[in-house]
Amino acid sequence: MMTSRERVEAALNHRPPDRVPLDLGSTAVTGIAASALYRLRKALGLEDRPVYVYEPYQMLGLVEEDVLNALEVDWVGLTDKGTFFGFPQEDWKPFTLFDGTPVWVPGKFNTEPAPNGDLYQYPLGDRSLPPSGRMPAGGYYFDAIERQEPYTEETLDPEEWVRDMYHVFTDEELAYLEKRARYLYENTSRAIIGNFPGAGFGDIAFVPGTAVPKPKGIRSVADWYMATVLYPNYIRGIFDLQCEIALQNLELYRQAVGDRIQAIFLSGTDFGSQRGSFISPDAYRTLFKPYHKKLNDWVHAHTPWKTFYHTCGSMVALYDDMVEAGVDIVNPVQISAAGMDPRTLKARWGDKLVFWGGGVDTQRVLPFGTPEEIDAHVKENIAIFGQGGGFVFNTVHNIQATVPTENLIALFEAFKRYR
Repeated sequence: MMTSRERVEAALNHRPPDRVPLDLGSTAVTGIAASALYRLRKALGLEDRPVYVYEPYQMLGLVEEDVLNALEVDWVGLTDKGTFFGFPQEDWKPFTLFDGTPVWVPGKFNTEPAPNGDLYQYPLGDRSLPPSGRMPAGGYYFDAIERQEPYTEETLDPEEWVRDMYHVFTDEELAYLEKRARYLYENTSRAIIGNFPGAGFGDIAFVPGTAVPKPKGIRSVADWYMATVLYPNYIRGIFDLQCEIALQNLELYRQAVGDRIQAIFLSGTDFGSQRGSFISPDAYRTLFKPYHKKLNDWVHAHTPWKTFYHTCGSMVALYDDMVEAGVDIVNPVQISAAGMDPRTLKARWGDKLVFWGGGVDTQRVLPFGTPEEIDAHVKENIAIFGQGGGFVFNTVHNIQATVPTENLIALFEAFKRYR
């Protein structure tokens, strides 16, 4: 039997592994909500204890070693200690979610609901600043609060925007990454994906600046999308500076983690909607593809890593361009979107792209299907995507908090049966 790293290496290089590799929780787009993870732990017969909320924006739970072992997961993520709100993952304290789930949250996570029951989070955990995230009473995760100030075209400054958002790695950050990468490599046989910050050009999740005390420039989601047409020089100015920093950081990252990782998560920018791409191929080629190619070319010239790109929605109009840009891995493979039929995807791009995701539809089948429907669905998707390698099994994006526990068990039992 192959080790996890051998299995992953075969799959990433489009060779048949002994069985399909599995991911759960190695990235912030392949994870599981803390509430669902807590219930899954209990269903697996593991120790009944609170879950760590390591990613507080989406309220994702940390998938610990006992869960990884129980499910025979092949991947683990290398991350820094940062969070979406800019406060670190440290000084953990107890908290109870709206649905009653006991968790641990970072020390600067605000645990005091407003009078109406809403829960707010603050940039850097500084409550003297206006809040940057809101979870409605009874909710499961946060929405970003737009704090855009008035602007004119003359006042838009790419350098100001980039200073707020990106920086060259510090010695302290690099030392942590090196130590953590070494630990994961030497103390587990799992493959490692590096979660690299700052390379997602135009990632809308970051535009409002939830970690920035006083964000400047265009920070409204609607304004940002329109700015790609109205103020293209401003957007390109941001991307040019961002790319310079990302290339510097890739070299520093390589020095810190070396060949211990097998893949690197570069971009979480969404380009697809339910019915099609929401950017034209021409716009992608003009505005995004050159930057993607620069980073992918650097990775391929200097490392053995495979590059991981997350984008939701229907992507069939853009996959050829992403292949030309040097993308190796696509995620989450939203098989419920227009044109994203697994057979079509595997036939057209199965020898060029690794499909990381697409194992089970998280819009309808996983949350609302029966265990029998989930079993049949998983069996079919593994049979299609798993042919000849080039597939990492994962749900289509993160497992949500309200998924029935019996459906989670059905999912992982089916995977084990058919992998």
